[in-house]
Amino acid sequence: MGKAAVVRAFEEIRAALAVLQAEVDGEGSLPFSDIDPLAGLADGCLDILAGAREVEARVAGLKAKAAVGYAEAAHAVAGPDVPVVAQEMAVAAEIGCVLALGPRAAASFLATSHALTSSLPRTLEALQSGTLSWQHAIVLADETASLDAAGAAALEAHFLPPDTPDPDALPPARGCPVGELPAHRFRVKARTWRERHHAESMEKRHARGVAERRVEFRADRDGMAWLGAYLPADQAQAGWNRLTVAARGLQGPAEDRTMPQLRADNFTAAILGSGDTRGGSTSGSGTSAASGTGHQPPSVRAEVLVTVPVFALMGLTDEPAMLDGYGPVPASMARRLVADGAASFYRVLVDPRDGAPLEIGRKSYRVPRAMRAWLRMRDGKCPFPGCSNTSLDTEADHLLAWHHGGTTGISNLGQPCPKHHRLRHTTGWKPTPASTNEPPGWTSPTGRHYTSEHQDWEPPRWPERPQPGSIDIVHHGTSPWEDALEKFLHAHA
Repeated sequence: MGKAAVVRAFEEIRAALAVLQAEVDGEGSLPFSDIDPLAGLADGCLDILAGAREVEARVAGLKAKAAVGYAEAAHAVAGPDVPVVAQEMAVAAEIGCVLALGPRAAASFLATSHALTSSLPRTLEALQSGTLSWQHAIVLADETASLDAAGAAALEAHFLPPDTPDPDALPPARGCPVGELPAHRFRVKARTWRERHHAESMEKRHARGVAERRVEFRADRDGMAWLGAYLPADQAQAGWNRLTVAARGLQGPAEDRTMPQLRADNFTAAILGSGDTRGGSTSGSGTSAASGTGHQPPSVRAEVLVTVPVFALMGLTDEPAMLDGYGPVPASMARRLVADGAASFYRVLVDPRDGAPLEIGRKSYRVPRAMRAWLRMRDGKCPFPGCSNTSLDTEADHLLAWHHGGTTGISNLGQPCPKHHRLRHTTGWKPTPASTNEPPGWTSPTGRHYTSEHQDWEPPRWPERPQPGSIDIVHHGTSPWEDALEKFLHAHA
């Protein structure tokens, strides 16, 4: 045992890796398939990738426990006379040297490892079982860092539910398992849950953020620089949507710029007031050296899609609203958008039992428009695995083609972004069936199925006490949700 066991275990791991390497190189003792060796090799490589992902997660869990074990042993060996800060620096430095990490990266790795071993037991268990990656573990550690012990445990249990669920807990996350979501998409879902359930009011946290709004400049290489703004979410999202719509309007056969370039050129024209949308460095005369004649973007109106519980809209609760493409925002922000007459505010009523979309306003008579709004609420974004394109930059698409008998109904519609719409129609990637409340999954050319990310609907919070003149919305005969909304809109008209 001891060091000898460790040496022997890693020798066996290296031997196993050599076997896998030979298989990838097509030098294994047996082909993956005698009938079609090339297709067999392709499928076998995917199996190796899936297995490698699991092994990497298990190794990450092992590294986290080993780092904490070393830190605890080193503290004990150092004794009480060594200052705590100095000892922590020494431990991080040693770990950084062993793992070839810089000081900040080593300290961050050690902090995440401590969080996993001390307060996130289910995360560590999932990591050690290979169902969760190190990147996912970092997300959980980051999003629970400012929560109390109960909040951290609740967030962890929502995404990694225990074998025996707590009957009083909120339903676990829906759709694609957390470990199968890309970490950047999981961060969005974890942040959404944290914002909804943080012990401190979101209004107070938002007020602090608004006070810190700013524009930042950072020089970069090759004569380039970064210019960014820290803004309230509704303003930032509206600006991004406007840039996207303007960029889409400029695309065409004669346009050689990419979407990122088009957004950047329109952003530059807007803040400099030059009217030049071609980008490039400016010359002394103030004209663009790369623009030629340039061309103006079409007149566009930014849309901001907001979903707000009716009680929050009426000011009876302060639960967050949902800003499409961003996540939870303060109810006061949603109320302001409605009171200011935001034309892009879609009235979507939600089921008080689970928060799922229930009804779209009676005044939307045009079926295509209503269906489009429903799709946006059902999916929240492009449903392709890992894609972050918002629902305001997607395209309605029949899952079963019209000429093959497909109908124009919610259950037969998806809303892929332009890139994944093209992927669907030019490659072997195909969407799977959907429902009124669940987006379609996807099947790859190899036959593997991937579940789409689902919205995590939650029941609206009910007011703590009845308000004067309030109605019984459970037994009310008509549509109290819209009645209340009409009153609010009329009062602020």
